[in-house]
Amino acid sequence: MCQFLQKEVDFNFNEACKEAFDKLKELLTSAPIMQAPNWDLPFEIMCDASNYAISAILGQKNGRASHVIYYTPRTLDNAQSNYSTMEKELLAILFALEKFRQYLLGTKGIVYSDHAALKYLMTKKHAKPRLIWWVLLLQEFDLEIQDKSGCENLVADHLSRITSNETPLPLRDEFSDEHLFSLTQSIPWYADIINFLVTKRYLDTFTRAQKDKLKSDAKYYVWDEPYLWKHCPDQIIRRCVPQQEQQSILQFFHEFACGGHFRPSRTMRKVLKCGLFWPTMSRDYYLF
Repeated sequence: MCQFLQKEVDFNFNEACKEAFDKLKELLTSAPIMQAPNWDLPFEIMCDASNYAISAILGQKNGRASHVIYYTPRTLDNAQSNYSTMEKELLAILFALEKFRQYLLGTKGIVYSDHAALKYLMTKKHAKPRLIWWVLLLQEFDLEIQDKSGCENLVADHLSRITSNETPLPLRDEFSDEHLFSLTQSIPWYADIINFLVTKRYLDTFTRAQKDKLKSDAKYYVWDEPYLWKHCPDQIIRRCVPQQEQQSILQFFHEFACGGHFRPSRTMRKVLKCGLFWPTMSRDYYLF
């Protein structure tokens, strides 16, 4: 059916096309769509680029049968969309190598791309500094680059040409002084403790009782920039969590896959076990 994507071709959806379409639906709805890697076989990377996106697929071939391990597309930013075709294809390869790095280091990899000029880029003497830097990054891997047109490289070609139905939101170039000032007002609950540990001084507004309490509490804290750690009564050192992170931690340990919607006391023990602490965590869990 790839022939129908070409220009000036009559759309004739015959019986052979129907069989191919039904077969495609069957494959897409039948397991396994993706498989685990076989470390005894070489990896194959299929890359493609369009005017607004790049894509990569990691797979392997066992005999004549090919199977997919990983799909990954991403859009281009404004600067990258102005790259030449060859630069976009090379960018897609670099994107794939970064994404699949843990699979490819120390093993043989075959890269399929639909721009034959990539094969000759390694021997090009006068290239842009950006391309030279990219070529140096390629030297880290044991790769074989093979040309494969978009019509043959169907899946990667399709991933790079998927359009987004989302309407981009305009960027706000101006912010009021009040709004900018409010962004800097999130002072962590442990700011006074850090200030005392670093400077050994108190705020001028502190009373004698507040100074004594701060000095007593500070004995159980250690400042290791950028984190503050507390030596808890159970002899475990835990990281102090600022206010802006507390709500997401509560939600993660209660609702997400590792949560289970357990009662507050059990959820709090899970957070403590992971090495996190803030003084109002018990109250916050019951109010969550």
